[in-house]
Amino acid sequence: MSRIRLYLFLLVGVLGLVGCGQDRSTSAPAASSADTTQFPPASGAADTTDAEARVLVLGNSIAAGSGVSSREAFPARLQQKVDSLGWDVQVQNAGVSGETTAGGLQRIGWVLQRPVDVLVLELGGNDGLRGIDPGVTRKNLRGIIDTTLSTYPEARVLLTGMQVPPNLGQEYARQFRQVYPAVAEAYDRVTLIPFLLNDIAGSDSLMQDDGIHPTAAGHRLIANEIWTDLRPLLEERRPQDPA
Repeated sequence: MSRIRLYLFLLVGVLGLVGCGQDRSTSAPAASSADTTQFPPASGAADTTDAEARVLVLGNSIAAGSGVSSREAFPARLQQKVDSLGWDVQVQNAGVSGETTAGGLQRIGWVLQRPVDVLVLELGGNDGLRGIDPGVTRKNLRGIIDTTLSTYPEARVLLTGMQVPPNLGQEYARQFRQVYPAVAEAYDRVTLIPFLLNDIAGSDSLMQDDGIHPTAAGHRLIANEIWTDLRPLLEERRPQDPA
């Protein structure tokens, strides 16, 4: 059985805990404990508002580094990569455990108070776990992207895709899987990373015992995957040496 398929089947137990009694509503879910009006400040690198470029990671418990130290989560790994190159880039981690796309849409205006050059959008996994209508997830993701690009028209977006287990129904899994490419195709400033956990799903050494959250080694691979697309975007924004 492939790692991805094993990962998806491991989600079944979690679905029994968090998805029981929840409908695939066509409306956005009620606010959860993470979707409150008092949002915690985003964490990450030191606040350097005069940095040459800023990367904002808007995500859920994966970005927040659930089960690992803050220095081991992939946003911190990305900061380490830019620091190793001597680039003046700030990576801001706005990950919140339990976050849905609805919560991200509520928060996006607040976290855009400082300039953003690249948005890493890592949301939707919790929508799938709750069986939320994929159309609602798609609408929320587009709302986040629209708000970002209307605020900072020159920004770029890296959209990280997720998948759900077939136990929710083959048709639901298919519709959910199609959300991310459909959203990315609607914008010329959005780059899709098809499945964030593609290289680590189902691996005992790269995933924690819950089968959902990456280990420190898994976060390192996620950072490498994102860096493949992030580095060229940051290079475009670096000051050019005089001829």
